[in-house]
Parts: sequence; structure tokens; C-alpha cells
Amino acid sequence: MSERKAGTEETTPSVWAPLADRTYRLLWLALLGSNIGTWMQTVGAQWFLVDRHSAASLISLVQTASLLPVFFLSLPAGVLADTFDRRKLLYITSLAMAACGLLLTVLTGAGSLNAYALLGFTFVLGCGAALTAPAWQAIQPDLVPREQLPSAAALGSVTVNAARAVGPALAGFVIAWAGVTPVFAINAASFVGMVVALYLWHEPRRERKDRERFAEALSAGLRYLRSAPGVRRIILRSVLFAAPASALWALLPIAASSRFRLGASGYGLLLGALGVGAIAGVATIPRLRRSISANALLALSALVFGVATAVVALAPLWPATRRHAPG
Repeated sequence: MSERKAGTEETTPSVWAPLADRTYRLLWLALLGSNIGTWMQTVGAQWFLVDRHSAASLISLVQTASLLPVFFLSLPAGVLADTFDRRKLLYITSLAMAACGLLLTVLTGAGSLNAYALLGFTFVLGCGAALTAPAWQAIQPDLVPREQLPSAAALGSVTVNAARAVGPALAGFVIAWAGVTPVFAINAASFVGMVVALYLWHEPRRERKDRERFAEALSAGLRYLRSAPGVRRIILRSVLFAAPASALWALLPIAASSRFRLGASGYGLLLGALGVGAIAGVATIPRLRRSISANALLALSALVFGVATAVVALAPLWPATRRHAPG
């Protein structure tokens, strides 16, 4: 038993192994670029409203507009990934998002963009992201051998967390240097990179028999959800955490501008720190899992997040304090 286990460990592929394949590497880089562009778009949209002294409720709606589609479209998107050609779905959706990003860039550059149009564009881009996420997960077996699937999943997490660290900081510096319009242009270009990568990928041919129709597959998914209490508990936990936690992302630009007196570059670094923390968490979790249970780890993580959010909300006005200090 121990010899077999040792042999299995010797043949475990490296986490970077999927990148040796040219097709996977191209799609992975395109996805990383798209994720960075998405975070830059979020910072650009929020700072567009901050710079125009919009109401706090309007600024917070940027987060709502980008994430609400995930709530409503996740299940239909999963069904689409199972019932529709995944490459075509990703290709068409990425092309539509590139066109949406380009139109947003043109309107912003022309000075014709208002707050409500911005929220509409943000919602459309959020719909595109929600529709493509399950399809990206579903094509992994077509890109890498079965034994490399865990590595591919880990690399997918890298694209998300690295983009959270790099995208906001990059957007902040671009806004401070050249304004919001180039940020929107970079996001549009990131979708063009995705379109090119998908165009160059030749999906393996396979028979597509006995696929359920969309309505039938959607009904089957809902029936499964009703009969799977474990899955419902996971969803409930996610909602109980994500709903209040989203306030941090929604209101952080307001805290950055009014409480901390930061400009666009400072806000970008502040938001990028969340991504750096996420990367640190990914590196730390395996060690913590050896000493505490998964439930305890979730509770501890929620507590730490809550304390950190309270610190952001209650932090003193340090720049103002230093400015008015005697001597």
C-alpha cells in the first residue's frame, strides 16, 4: 500500500503542467487577461461615478449591476453549457462583450455616458460573465488530460485571484494618468484576446447524442436542488456570507474617496490589497485545514472578514488628522 502511494505521489503532475500545452496556455492567458480587464472595468465604473460626486447608493449599484446576473443566470448558464456547443457559446458571448466594451469606450470618450447608461453596460457585461463561467469550467476536460484536471482547476483559481490583485491597482494608475476611457478600452481589448484564443482553438469532435432540451435540463437541475439538502446548505452559507460581504466592494470607493481622501491610484491599490489577501489565503488554507475542521475554518474566515470590514468602516480620517494637527 505504501509503495503504491509513493508511486502515485511521484507521478502526480505539477500544478503548472497544463501550461505546457499550447492551446491551454493560450486560453489560460486570454482568461487571465479578461479577468484583469473585468476588475479594471469595475474600478473604472466606480471611479467614474465617484469623480462626478454621485450619490453613495448610485455608486454601490455598480456592484449590484455586475453581480446580480450571477444570481439569476448561474443555473441557466450551467444548463446552456450542457446543452449548447460550448466553444460557440464562449465565442459568441465574448464577441458580444467585446462589442459592448467598445461601445462603452466610445461613449465615454465622447462625453456622452451618464450614470444610468454606465449601470446598464455594467449589467450587460455581468450577464456575459455569468453565462460564460460554467462553460469555461466544462471545457477543461477537452483541454488537458484527466490526471491534470486538478492542476487546471488550481490554475483557474490563479487567474481569478491574480486578476483581483493586479487589475484594480493597474486601473487606478491608468485612471490617474489618463482617465477612465483607457480603462474601458483595455477591458474591451481583453475580450478581443478571448475571441482570438477561442477562434484558434479546434475543439475535439465528438458525438452529441441524447442531449436534453434546455427547459427539460433546467427542470432537472431544479429537481436536483430540491432533493439535495447538502447542496442547499452550501448555497445558503454562500448567500449568508456573500450578501453582507458585498457591501465592502460596493462602498469601498466611497470610503477611499471621502474617508481616506485617496485618488484613483490609491483606491486601486486598496482594492488590489483584497486580491493579494485572497492569494495569501489560498496559500494558507491547506496548512490550516490540517489543524482545524472545514466548518471552523469557514467560521474563522467570516469572523476575520467581518472584523476587517468594521476596521475599514470605523477607521479614523488619518489624512485629515495629520492635516489639522498642530505644528
